[in-house]
Amino acid sequence: MNDVDRLMDVMEASFDPHYREAWTRRQVEDSLALPSTYMLLIGEDGGPPTEGIDAAGFVLARQAVDEIELLLIAVRPDLRGKGLGRALLHHFFESARRREAVKVFLEMRANNPAEKLYRAEGFTQIGLRKDYYRTITGHALDALTFGRDV
Repeated sequence: MNDVDRLMDVMEASFDPHYREAWTRRQVEDSLALPSTYMLLIGEDGGPPTEGIDAAGFVLARQAVDEIELLLIAVRPDLRGKGLGRALLHHFFESARRREAVKVFLEMRANNPAEKLYRAEGFTQIGLRKDYYRTITGHALDALTFGRDV
């Protein structure tokens, strides 16, 4: 099992199809083929996952000069509530510092329960896109853009 397999396992378990947020394997691989995009994986203990063991969560991010966009973040549902999302964000911030980024961004749907964690970790809302997302049933949801200094 390679790292993309591990990421996809978490993706498939973590994202509710109703919101149409999960990426396909092709989208992930095409994105990672670009030198500006990278992934981080986390194990159940909050560190890098042990070789041959499933990942507990992941971050997919893209860098443009001194800014990094957090494209996707997920923790397996059976492991939520144990601080792994926070640990993933801390790994993300650390990677941003190593990559000499000064600002990080993310965008999410308006009713995403992760908003509380993002705000607690220093993200502030900097933008709103009305009716940007569509659920599987066609319901429109706003997109919220957040930023944070590294």
